Amino acid sequence: MIRRTLREWQSIGYGDDEASIPETAADRIVSVAQRSPFAGRGGEGVLEHGRKGLRARGVVGVIAAEGCQLEILPKIESAGERSTSDIILRKRLVHMLGVVHELPIDAGSMTQIGWQKDTVLELLIRLFCMRVADAVRQGMPRQYVAHDEDLPALRGRLDVTRQFSRHAVAPQRLACRFDNLSADIALNQVMRAAISRLLRLSQAPDNLRTLRELSLAYADVTEVPVSALPWERITLDRSNQRWRDLLSFARLFLSDRHQQTSAGRIEGYALLFEMNVLFEKYVARMLRRALSGTDLRVTSQGGHLDCLYDGEIGRFRTRPDITVRVQERPVLIIDTKWKRMTPRIDDPKQGVSQTDVYQLMAYSQLYRCPDVMLLYPHHGELGLEPEARHFSIGSPGADESLILASIDLGQRETMQKVWMRNLVRNCLETTRSVCM
Repeated sequence: MIRRTLREWQSIGYGDDEASIPETAADRIVSVAQRSPFAGRGGEGVLEHGRKGLRARGVVGVIAAEGCQLEILPKIESAGERSTSDIILRKRLVHMLGVVHELPIDAGSMTQIGWQKDTVLELLIRLFCMRVADAVRQGMPRQYVAHDEDLPALRGRLDVTRQFSRHAVAPQRLACRFDNLSADIALNQVMRAAISRLLRLSQAPDNLRTLRELSLAYADVTEVPVSALPWERITLDRSNQRWRDLLSFARLFLSDRHQQTSAGRIEGYALLFEMNVLFEKYVARMLRRALSGTDLRVTSQGGHLDCLYDGEIGRFRTRPDITVRVQERPVLIIDTKWKRMTPRIDDPKQGVSQTDVYQLMAYSQLYRCPDVMLLYPHHGELGLEPEARHFSIGSPGADESLILASIDLGQRETMQKVWMRNLVRNCLETTRSVCM
């Protein structure tokens, strides 16, 4: 098995040593990547397929083809870090995925998996296997399911219509209708589908062993194709509450991001995530946690106001990444940017795009929101502390301000929440008093 790890926007040349990849293997991986929803029109939205090598773009995850596997990790640095190991990057990526997709990943689970020897995909599979195995040991969920069956003795109640239409000439059989406590329910069918898919994808021996054991536990559950899974029939109550988070795990593995692909004679799979989208969703969820218990409400991808009107018809609809509101009034709009800010000593504008500034100024005007923010990931070249710089919009001392800020994704979750809470409070206290 040929396995290589890249970081976003990093390149790898063709060759046979550990620092390169055989060209035939690269061709197979590219064939799979081009079938991804993130590939774009030119097919290079995930990987650039050059004459001398491959170059990763802003999509991370795992791409696998026959006999080869490519892992792409994000550059998630912490304050003061200049070079971060793949192990640390995997941990931080898995943590972000856990927050965004509400996966049951706790500190105890994080210490029990092999960060060094496995890809992000195998790590997620191992976490899933551990949690499902523990849940199955406590008992699979069951529900009473209605059954219609012809029996020699009455069970439940008699279906009179079916009895006299089907058994009029054979009264020795009774058309019975009864409820039976069964494990063959929608929730278990989804879990079986996830286990079956992972059995075809995993390559780690311990994962395969656990998945085979789990498949035996689900042997009496109907195997349903992924496209026909009864998601809408799943009901969660107090009796099966512990399966809620595992259902999120299964949804991740069964979603279109994790796809079985076929490109000609090339078979493979991919589990991919756009980092700009992942960063935005991560910040939104963390901000909700940080502001829990205050009068501030966080919404994402909301607003939907139009910039222009052609008579009564609106044009150029807006959709801010994150909006912080007091009741229904926007008090802070945040636009997340998965880009590396330049140190101030190298560039006073810190590499901030003029287009991004214009966009935030338009949001401020359109939503009547005096404070807007561009939020970037922090990295080692920016210093030891995340930044928060205030700029007046339009004129010196204006009431409207644009905040240029960064967040340290390498910090513990509790520290990130404290930073976010203080960041929002300090931004709002410059122009109004908000009860925190």
